[in-house]
Amino acid sequence: MKLNGKDVFVCSCEDTMSIDADALAKALGGDGQMRPARHLCRVELDRFTDEAGKADEILVACTQEAPLFLDALEELGESAPEAGFLNIRELAGWSDAGRNGEKNVTAKMAALIKEASLELKDASSVSMISTGIVLVLGASDEAVEAARKLSERMDVTLVLEGGAEASPPDVMDMPIFSGRITSAKGHLGAFEITVENFRPTVPSSKDKLEFTGVGETGSSTCDLILDMRGKDPLFSAADKRDGYFHIDPNSPAAVMEALFTMTDMIGEFEKPRYVDYDPGICAHSRSRITGCSKCLDICPTGAIEPNGDTVKYDPYICAGCGLCAVVCPTGAAKYNLPAGDGVSDRLRALIGTYTKAGGTQPRLLIHDGTFGRDVISLSARHGRGLPGNVIPFAVNQVTQVGLETVTQALALGCSEICYLLPPKKREDRDTLLATFELVDAITDGLGYGKDRVRLIEPDDPDQLEAALYDHETADAIPAGDVVGAGRKRSVLRLSLDALHKKAPNKVDEIALPAGAPFGTVNIDTAGCTLCLACVGACPTGALRDNENMPQLSFVEDACVQCGLCKNTCPEKVISLQPRLSFRDEAKTAHVVKEEQPCLCIRCGKPFATRASLDHLESKLKGHVMFQGEGKLDRLRMCEDCRVVEMTTHDDNPLAHGTVPIPRTTDDYLRERDEMREKAKEDMIKKGLTEGEA
Repeated sequence: MKLNGKDVFVCSCEDTMSIDADALAKALGGDGQMRPARHLCRVELDRFTDEAGKADEILVACTQEAPLFLDALEELGESAPEAGFLNIRELAGWSDAGRNGEKNVTAKMAALIKEASLELKDASSVSMISTGIVLVLGASDEAVEAARKLSERMDVTLVLEGGAEASPPDVMDMPIFSGRITSAKGHLGAFEITVENFRPTVPSSKDKLEFTGVGETGSSTCDLILDMRGKDPLFSAADKRDGYFHIDPNSPAAVMEALFTMTDMIGEFEKPRYVDYDPGICAHSRSRITGCSKCLDICPTGAIEPNGDTVKYDPYICAGCGLCAVVCPTGAAKYNLPAGDGVSDRLRALIGTYTKAGGTQPRLLIHDGTFGRDVISLSARHGRGLPGNVIPFAVNQVTQVGLETVTQALALGCSEICYLLPPKKREDRDTLLATFELVDAITDGLGYGKDRVRLIEPDDPDQLEAALYDHETADAIPAGDVVGAGRKRSVLRLSLDALHKKAPNKVDEIALPAGAPFGTVNIDTAGCTLCLACVGACPTGALRDNENMPQLSFVEDACVQCGLCKNTCPEKVISLQPRLSFRDEAKTAHVVKEEQPCLCIRCGKPFATRASLDHLESKLKGHVMFQGEGKLDRLRMCEDCRVVEMTTHDDNPLAHGTVPIPRTTDDYLRERDEMREKAKEDMIKKGLTEGEA
């Protein structure tokens, strides 16, 4: 059958899976009938090449034999179609549910095929070029040996730390120095290090390497760094820095793995721009007053730096964890793999197709393409496999999935969302748990109950199976259709409104934990002078003014609780209150405070607010410039009348005192002579000689 312009090939893998062709075709709604194969990669390979040669694009429901299928397509030459592959065997068919013929398994197969048929936008990328210049850092013979092996294929320099005792190589086929690394920056293809006490080797070194000369401080550049010093790494989150290998010198296996990887790292490498950043809605700062710094605080690699009122992302250093996008309250940082609305489109295809095919109580399992894929595959091959209603959702990094994706999945009808967290990502669990706390507050407040989203941290397939099979599945949430287009805030609002529409408990307001990206601002209107500094600071337009009169309005739905208004307010009358409001008035502007403009007491022109003038008068009533009858009233005049009043009623409004005469060298010399003459007169009066004085 044809789906989204692609010819779909499905195989039962020698009848190890049960394929209900009619049910799949009905759920997918494609063109034509589905004719499943039994042994497509071997016995029926001729059928595959014949049918594939007539297609423009194909989709094969097998990943294990993808290399064989690609080889077969190469033989078709120019008539070969574009090919895509997906896995319905380990993710669905090979499981207890598949063997028992559960209807949910067929629904899940249909969902996986539908998702794979989507056309998703590719993320943009950056290029990193490595010419094979390597810097090896160490303090022992192991570093010397590793450097020698690399030098056979790459341009290597070895720097040994002071005090190192390493034997000199028989052939000095690479430069060796001693020194201490004081700083390092950069990435694959563009590292820069600073070395202190830098000295070359002595050619006559006999039993151990010796170094000569006066130590110097300098910098050096390289493409790759092999760090075998046995000390703390040069970079934070060192395992995420492309081109930097921090290896235990006492682990031969780790050293050999690093050498094997590095020898292939010559050439041009493409790296995705993981984050799509919109500085126009960034809430970091305004006028040097800091509001939100969540992305700066959480980035493990230091790829984000302040940049005036916004921040700056370094795509070469970014490791793609996605934590910045998860914590960003405005959606200024958006994860870009896949680009655009790809994640939302995949969710709709998966859950919508599963439900349409008769699947019940869908549970979304978010996993990555390495550890998560492997542990699921092992469970399918050696254990029970995934339960029939558990739908795997592969992403680049589990930590990229934030509140907007979770709420959309729930609104689409998921009864539960599980994060399958790899061991190397467990240092990021606190950020995910903060999201879970927020989801719990929302779902519990709406009457859906808590624990709709949870964390699974398995070390092996048995633990994964226990977490999925032994956990009681929550009641299904009524399914809806949420088109998650746009950035974070728009997807969130659509998803939350959909959840509220069908909620058992249609409350108007839900209290949220501190740090939530929703809420209101409480303003002490008695102390507010309508200076409107908060309006200028608000990055989302939640606080607004009125160009026709002194007025402050607030749109709660636009507030992200960044705190810029609170930090900017000169009167300190603003406080934040995290909450989620479903009232209609939360989506529109309501007036917080307004005043009639104060009229100039001389000409009647409106020019300020009464509150601001009262505040200004209380501050300046004791000032010397406003002493005297009627002078304080000038504060209640417009800028034009104030000048007229000063020039009309002051005797000399431009008077500024006597201008001092400039002092010259002659003045200083004259004063010196006068002081000497006075001193002599004093001596004569006292009857003293100059020596006695």
